[in-house]
Amino acid sequence: MDERNKDLSKYRLEKADSCLESARILINAGDYCGAANRSYYAIFHSVRAILALEGIDFSKHAGVMAYFQKNYVKTGIFEKEYSRILREAFDVRSDADYDDYYIISKEKVEQQIIQAQFFRNGVFEYVQKVIDDNNTSSQS
Repeated sequence: MDERNKDLSKYRLEKADSCLESARILINAGDYCGAANRSYYAIFHSVRAILALEGIDFSKHAGVMAYFQKNYVKTGIFEKEYSRILREAFDVRSDADYDDYYIISKEKVEQQIIQAQFFRNGVFEYVQKVIDDNNTSSQS
């Protein structure tokens, strides 16, 4: 595995962490739509951290989501719960960003932030395992 791919993966996880922190700040400030946006992007950057390990990326969110679904959820690497969290967060983010009359509750955003943290943590564990396994195999 290319060192640049590992570094990019770690960088994208840092972006996910930053988005989660922003989501928490925004929810506390009463900006629930903004918090929904940032929590979705925490999930999105987490998925892109996985793709970075393969040296793969897409120009559209749908491409990232479809690739993750096909290569990581359907294969059993990640549980179906991850697919549901990603899809729901994308839908909420789209509604919050583009529907002028969309209203989201504080409780809904709190739940989305919890799910984004769960998603990020699962991805972090996976990325660490892949990097550790790669380091072990390259030392052999």
